[in-house]
Amino acid sequence: MKKTILLLFTIIIGTSSYSQQSEIQITGKIIDDETKEPLEYATVSFISLKENKIVTGGITEPNGNFSIQVPKGIYNVSVEYISFKTKTLAKQKLFKSTNLGTLGLGLDTESLDDVIVIAEKTTVEIKLDKKIYNVGKDLTVSGGTVSDVLDNVPSVSVDVEGNVALRGNDNVRILINGKPSGLVGLNSTDALRQLPAESIERVEVITSPSARYDAEGTAGILNIILRRSKLQGLNGALTLNTGYPLQAGISGNLNYRAGDLNFFTTSGYNYREVPGNSLSETQFFNFNSNTQIDEPDTFLNEQRDFDRIRKGLNTNVGVEWYINNSSSITTSFLYRSSDNESNTTNLITEPDASGNILSSNLRFDPEVEEDITKQYSINYNKDFNDSGHKLTFDFQLENSEEDENSRITQENISTIELVNTLEKQDRILLQTDYVLPIGEKSQFELGYRGNFNELDTEFLVQFDNDGSVTTDTNLSNNLIFREQVNAAYTQYGSKIRKFSYLLGLRLESTRITIDQKTSGDFNKKIYSDLFPTINLGYKLTDKQSLTLGYNRRIRRPRSRFINPFPSRSSATNIFQGNSDLNPSYSNVFDLGYLNRLGKLTINSSIYYNLSTQVFTFISEDTGDTATIGDGTVVPVIRRTPINLSSSDRYGFEFTLTYNPSKKWRINGNFNAFQNNIKGDFNGQNFDADNFSWFARLNNKITLPAKIDWQTTAFYAGPSEDAQTKREGLLSVNLAFSKDLFKDKASLTFNISDLFNSRKRQSVSTTETFITDSEFQWRERSFNLSFTYRFNQKKKRQRSRGNLNGSGEEFEG
Repeated sequence: MKKTILLLFTIIIGTSSYSQQSEIQITGKIIDDETKEPLEYATVSFISLKENKIVTGGITEPNGNFSIQVPKGIYNVSVEYISFKTKTLAKQKLFKSTNLGTLGLGLDTESLDDVIVIAEKTTVEIKLDKKIYNVGKDLTVSGGTVSDVLDNVPSVSVDVEGNVALRGNDNVRILINGKPSGLVGLNSTDALRQLPAESIERVEVITSPSARYDAEGTAGILNIILRRSKLQGLNGALTLNTGYPLQAGISGNLNYRAGDLNFFTTSGYNYREVPGNSLSETQFFNFNSNTQIDEPDTFLNEQRDFDRIRKGLNTNVGVEWYINNSSSITTSFLYRSSDNESNTTNLITEPDASGNILSSNLRFDPEVEEDITKQYSINYNKDFNDSGHKLTFDFQLENSEEDENSRITQENISTIELVNTLEKQDRILLQTDYVLPIGEKSQFELGYRGNFNELDTEFLVQFDNDGSVTTDTNLSNNLIFREQVNAAYTQYGSKIRKFSYLLGLRLESTRITIDQKTSGDFNKKIYSDLFPTINLGYKLTDKQSLTLGYNRRIRRPRSRFINPFPSRSSATNIFQGNSDLNPSYSNVFDLGYLNRLGKLTINSSIYYNLSTQVFTFISEDTGDTATIGDGTVVPVIRRTPINLSSSDRYGFEFTLTYNPSKKWRINGNFNAFQNNIKGDFNGQNFDADNFSWFARLNNKITLPAKIDWQTTAFYAGPSEDAQTKREGLLSVNLAFSKDLFKDKASLTFNISDLFNSRKRQSVSTTETFITDSEFQWRERSFNLSFTYRFNQKKKRQRSRGNLNGSGEEFEG
């Protein structure tokens, strides 16, 4: 199959101007200088001295031999292999068939010192404005998804519903390759659960973003970098997985480069059955304010069972054209499709104070959902010289559509509830960046980014009574949300001996229009803001450094948060947006310390976040009622977002990495934070002081027969706000892996949530009711995956350089 794909690509790109010239046969052999073993898939490139570009190239066979047809001429011959030093044979006069002999390559020890076995552990690079985690071979996520990967990254936590938080703050901006992406989609939680984990090369945790990045996201930015190779020839990896509850999938990344063209794709298909459950027990305080008499309280229990099926296809295909040695154009097309089913059984029972059941009601909600995202992008990159002087331009066009349909039935009620939600989104991204090095240690940068988004949400609620369908105009609505953000930035960075700095300023102008078609309401908001950034670094010694960062951030309300029409998760619970919701602003400070003590590495931070007009979600009695069972009337509870005056969040985190031996590796992360919220709403005070923490421990050891055993434990401590107390949560993952076929393949078995304990348990208290609830999105699962790599070595990966020119080279 591998050779078939290689032949196909060769046919596609084989028509070049050089093919008309007479060709000769160039042969040779590539070996490891130290072991003298042949190097399979080493790349050999022929660079024309006349045109100063790659004319042709090829890869070596399993025995290290190569044989390549080359037009007659004078060439620099370049030989490359992952984690080995590149060897160049200069000014080779090739006018007849020639054997170049046996060429030995030596290990690139400098790059191996920086990134010692990328695939065996998660390595960390500390930059002035970010921390880079090279994901490597994390056994516990093999065959999993991006959501699983993020849940193993220090500073990041993923709750039971898949919501991502950074240092306990859920307002995180998620980017793919530095830009908003259709891979995240309309619902980022579901999208991250569909993208295969094997597609990720690294995750950038940006807690103090420089001015180059969007100001959106008060917690910071997570930038997910997908795998992509630029080596000559064919290389990639394929992963097959299956598991219980029933799941199956195939994913892979593939690159083929020949001459000036580089073809790449990251694709995958998965099928997953995801059972879950929830339980809520509510006690309503029936105090009659008119008669001042306490009536007997009403009790209501609601149990839900979720039977979900997730089927998803995603592919990102593209080609990069190296116009010459200094410029390239990359075009790509992304397609993501999912076909989901969610069958929710909702049993509502009404017990009395003694626990005797007075009435019950069974509600069944079979929902089908279809999501399709298409994204087209083009990138132009111009390098004026080797020192980092460059110009880039990006254009991205995206279209997403999500269609949800439910046909809800209730026991003893003939009327069927029909609910349809249709979301259509169009997004355009324009971006250009210019980087100018000044001297050897300074850099100036400026750029522009425009994000243009339109989201059309149509929510239709109908009732079918024996074939007679009527529309509920109180619930049905159509909202068109438009957001335009134009931004310009500039920043300057330099390094003076042991001191580094990166100073920036970003201007963002926002225009939001909200058109409520069904009610005729129209709302428009226009505002402009300045967002300064300061990132400082000081190198105490070769092994110790300090960093200090400050930046101003914004959190804009999403369309769902401002849609005033209610949507129902059940007959007694609704979610309703707040059209008066305003953006929240934050001033973020971060002080970091890094120390490498032999086999132990300590990376710690103290941070502080001062926010105004913060978002908070509250639950309240709507004053409306719903009838259940044999006629019992109960209140309808509404959950809605509001602005409160201020929030002070401060905390401390540290990450420890300890390698007792080559076969044993321990990584731990601890994060503790205090969040003080102050504010009133509708005459009610919502002040809350909340201390919480979470910890993660990752232990990996190599057993006899070279079997890798990895255990990851995560614990989120209890937390509390003005209305809700949440209990602690423990989750443990376990994995075993064995390499096969001379490290070209791996077989991995993992158990996610070993003790089936990943459940959110909470108690919410208001003046009119108290609710005790438990929610488990996914039950314990087992997974078996098989990965085969070609021209990608499990060990000895080469460290990649700066990809985005954002000034990160000014290290502390």
